Amino acid sequence: MMILAIERPIPSVADAQFTPELAAAEARRAWELHQAGTFRDLYFRADQSSAVLVLECGDVAEARQILASLPLVAHGLTEFEVLPLRSYPGFERLFAPGAVSSERR
Repeated sequence: MMILAIERPIPSVADAQFTPELAAAEARRAWELHQAGTFRDLYFRADQSSAVLVLECGDVAEARQILASLPLVAHGLTEFEVLPLRSYPGFERLFAPGAVSSERR
């Protein structure tokens, strides 16, 4: 199952709490998860400093457990909104009996 995880900053957390050691540990763990195939894509939003991750997991509970292993989450400095995804079903309309073709023959 594909999971979208969007980082949500915690308002009460101060910037000074994000130490270089924690940042390095976070990057190391993200690298491990990427190499394992769990983190399929990693991004930062262009409009703010928040991570957006695409995970491949068995379910939402597994995704939450994996995200909890990130040092910044484990230290209570950030959290993620976790959204399960499914494949887009709209293409089936193109191949259903009686579907209208956009091409003229």
